[in-house]
Amino acid sequence: MNEYHISTPFTHETAQTLCAGDYVYLSGTIYTARDAAHKRMQEALLRGEELPFSIKNNVIYYMGPSPARAGRPIGSAGPTTASRMDKYTPELLDLGMTGMIGKGKRSEAVRDAMIRNGAVYFAAVGGAGALLSKSIISSEVIAYEDLGTEAVRRLTIRDFPVIVVMDSKGNNLYETAAEAYRKEYR
Repeated sequence: MNEYHISTPFTHETAQTLCAGDYVYLSGTIYTARDAAHKRMQEALLRGEELPFSIKNNVIYYMGPSPARAGRPIGSAGPTTASRMDKYTPELLDLGMTGMIGKGKRSEAVRDAMIRNGAVYFAAVGGAGALLSKSIISSEVIAYEDLGTEAVRRLTIRDFPVIVVMDSKGNNLYETAAEAYRKEYR
């Protein structure tokens, strides 16, 4: 396992250097979108419309923040369960998305699309939303404001801590860590 500091957005070539288990600190711009926003983005694509931001080389964080406290750009900003976006994700990966941040396992269809497109899936620590929010410098709603916490936001982040859970080769930390544990404690 290695440790990396990566600027976002990043290319597929950068994504392909990362391995499951690597610790990564992201800095730059990422976007938030959850279930309702993904549904709207898919509907826009079906109508031939553009997405509210360029998906190419970008990262989506599956997160719905709590209200910001005075003097802060955002409230608690923990990850949500990524599998809820699985039906929308392969198409976004095929359009050039390089990374996703969430928690929990992903489907085979997402894994296949990640391999096909050279993308990565990062996990952020669930339950650590208040701590994660300290790495968020700014937050701006850029689309679907009527969705409230599920609106699409542009976040500027600095040293946002994540772990590569699935890499572009299909390696899955959830599987390899469980297997290592079974071997150690049999």
